[in-house]
Amino acid sequence: MFIENILNSEVQKFININLNSDLSKLLFKGSPFKDIDIKELVNQIEAKKKSKIKLPTWFNADGIIFPAKLSIEQTSSEATAKFKASLFSGKKAIDLTGGFGVDSFYFANNFEEFTYCEYNSQLSEMVKYNFNILDKTNVEFVSGDGLEFIKNTNDRFDLIYLDPARRSDVKGKVFMLSDTQPNPVENLNLLFSKSDNILIKVSPLLDLKNTLRELRNVKNIYIVSLNDEVKELLFHLEKDSTTKVKIECVDLYYSKSKVRNSFRIDDNSFNAQYSNPKKYIYEPSATVMKAGGFNQVSEKLGLYKIAPNSHIYTSDELIKDFQGRAFEVKNISKPNKKEIKKKLPNLKANITTRNYPMSVVDIRKKFKLKDGGEDYLFFTTDLDKQTLIIYGRKILQTK
Repeated sequence: MFIENILNSEVQKFININLNSDLSKLLFKGSPFKDIDIKELVNQIEAKKKSKIKLPTWFNADGIIFPAKLSIEQTSSEATAKFKASLFSGKKAIDLTGGFGVDSFYFANNFEEFTYCEYNSQLSEMVKYNFNILDKTNVEFVSGDGLEFIKNTNDRFDLIYLDPARRSDVKGKVFMLSDTQPNPVENLNLLFSKSDNILIKVSPLLDLKNTLRELRNVKNIYIVSLNDEVKELLFHLEKDSTTKVKIECVDLYYSKSKVRNSFRIDDNSFNAQYSNPKKYIYEPSATVMKAGGFNQVSEKLGLYKIAPNSHIYTSDELIKDFQGRAFEVKNISKPNKKEIKKKLPNLKANITTRNYPMSVVDIRKKFKLKDGGEDYLFFTTDLDKQTLIIYGRKILQTK
């Protein structure tokens, strides 16, 4: 009944004309429809607004029903879903934790048959309806526990995908993959009995090496960022795999093509070289920072590090394909008010800290620096363990 009420043409018109309205005023006025509560209407408006950039296919389709705003915030974006789907293809695959179905939608493009499982029956019905609107016809819908489904089916799959949720009782704590539901760690034997390939999406908060210790047969790890923010860690497990783990840093952008960089996570054979700041400095992307391959970046690109723990690179010649941001060095100074005022009269800059004993907030307070502008200040520590500020201008590079 909920779906039919939301699909009423007048209700849909109300949602669309109020996408930019003051929602608090709408709540105060109440619902103009007797069969729908105003809170439900506001939820549809908020969730649809959230999807405009993140899920343009859903936003632009007529008659789509949206879940709670929180579900939209937690679901994969189309950009990251398309990347995941590009990694696999075959005859049959399954998503054990379907959610709003964005990952399932794109995986289904690369498989002849696809199974979507979701424990929440109302959400499952919503996604089934939306897939019909979006003309996705090769998907079987299972309302219930995905693990129970594969336990009882005789089918085998070319890929099993799952995005386990963090258990509520570990909220606010450092947690492990085994603290998620469904728990992939204790169900690996079951998963491998149904497929040779398992892809697990986990929170970017999880520690890579700790998660590797919990799992086995990990072949690839993908660290995926969107617009310079790490959004997903993907662990690809292959049955009987004995190869060294390969880690890939994947930087995605709404307006640009993806950038990829890869290396072996356990390869410690690379050596960094060090130098004081030269003509250019470089800040690694969020994915490279998460991966931790700092010495490899130095050796493979011929860059110098400013200090072992500062993770800022430097060179005299511009490296155009650096995976991150590049800056031309304008000035260098000690971190004191007189020097900053001399080199930055308007006291306005973007601030980054790398291996520095103060936070950005405290730095702004101490030196009375305003945010924004074209100048970038890097507060860091050099090879002699002396604090310094590097003044830079960003170099625009094509990703």
